Amino acid sequence: MTKKILIIGAGPAGLACAHELSIHKETDFIVDIVEMAGQVGGISRTVNFDEYYYDLGGHRFFSKINEVNELWKKTLPNDFLVRERLSRIYYNYQFYNYPLQIKNVLGNLGLTESFLILLSFIKAKIFPFKEENNFEQWVTNRFGSRLYKTFFKTYTEKVWGIPCNQIQAEWVAQRIKNLSFVSAILNALPWKRKGNKIKTLISKFRYPKHGPGMMYEAMARIIEKNNKNFKVNLNSKLVRLEYKNKKWISTIKQKKLLVKEYDEIVSTMPISSLILSMDYDVPEDIKNIAAKLKYRAFLIVCLVFNKPNKLKDNWIYVHEKSVKLGRLQVLNNWSPFMVKNKNYSSYGAEYFCDEGDETWVKPDKELVELAVKELKLCGLVPNDYECIKGNVVRAKNTYPVYDEFYRDNMPKFIEFVKTLPGLQVAGRCGMFKYNNMDHSIYTGLLAARNIILGHSKYDIWSVNQDEEYHETKQE
Repeated sequence: MTKKILIIGAGPAGLACAHELSIHKETDFIVDIVEMAGQVGGISRTVNFDEYYYDLGGHRFFSKINEVNELWKKTLPNDFLVRERLSRIYYNYQFYNYPLQIKNVLGNLGLTESFLILLSFIKAKIFPFKEENNFEQWVTNRFGSRLYKTFFKTYTEKVWGIPCNQIQAEWVAQRIKNLSFVSAILNALPWKRKGNKIKTLISKFRYPKHGPGMMYEAMARIIEKNNKNFKVNLNSKLVRLEYKNKKWISTIKQKKLLVKEYDEIVSTMPISSLILSMDYDVPEDIKNIAAKLKYRAFLIVCLVFNKPNKLKDNWIYVHEKSVKLGRLQVLNNWSPFMVKNKNYSSYGAEYFCDEGDETWVKPDKELVELAVKELKLCGLVPNDYECIKGNVVRAKNTYPVYDEFYRDNMPKFIEFVKTLPGLQVAGRCGMFKYNNMDHSIYTGLLAARNIILGHSKYDIWSVNQDEEYHETKQE
């Protein structure tokens, strides 16, 4: 029996799902992958401006999930580079190594401030917050209030656009669990005693020579090659879903409206938009939750300067309060193949915003001017460097916001989504879950296996629920 499957979204999760189905020969599948953008990869795509390549957000290729690593290797067997990891924090016009190093911290903060941070940590251990409901409480209990304000508060509020005491502890526990003040200090020491099992961050990672988009463009080609009944459709937007006679009937907007019938659906589109597009018996309270879930957006200002790059970082976390800039990618250091002229420097200046706010609607020319001004103000780019190219890429629905509304309503919302017949959600946007790229891929693989088996053996919602933070390793 032939099964007709619709996969909504051609990002890492959607393509992983399609790839898994395409290599399964025991069942006949007809699979349509619909992607709203004109390019596959979602927020893991790579943008090409005149042979200068820009990664939307910076995507390191490493995972503790072996199946994901194997999929990456098989997809791009000859195009991975091994890169040294260097990410630093820029705070108060100074660089801080990340992970922290004692000499660097003492040299920048000074003995007095470092001593006050230690006292603040001791105070947090003696008088901790009794409840850990939000980001501020969670981090303060583990690092002290002074270190929280120095290395966590400003950058986090840039990313989310709300105060740290409104960001739920679930998010921070998922992203930096198992890291603590003590482990940070142990990692910062210039020596490590043998036998100590210390959690530290990976020092190397793999990266496609032309950016992550190279991976997902290759995956899309392989999917269509594996099975002639699989088709990736770009510039295709889902506008309506109807459930009738145990089938999903989709209305897709391409050049014209197309109406097609499917046995099963895997959606990676924003879960709020998915629910609101349904002609289905959706309770009013679930519709209200869908309408109020918030996604944070971001934009990247792509810049080329006329002189060589002097920075050694992959990217820099900008904690400086005086600028709006959130992160800076140094494309020369991600891959030399990302930059057409090796004597030029190529940067991606990232700004976190809400769709429609002042930053989002600012004209491209003004955003380029703002980014150049702020880079020079911070000393990240010398004043005598001239920007010879500038472009802007905007990305909607990038980060699911873990606010109080999310905390109070998401469990009920998820339980309803689980009841939808023949429909699974996967990926960051599809699950409203701040997954990393490898976890998103894994949810797509599990969704495909549920389709192959004909029942929901694999619990997609458990992915990354109890796992340690994927950037750590044990020494």
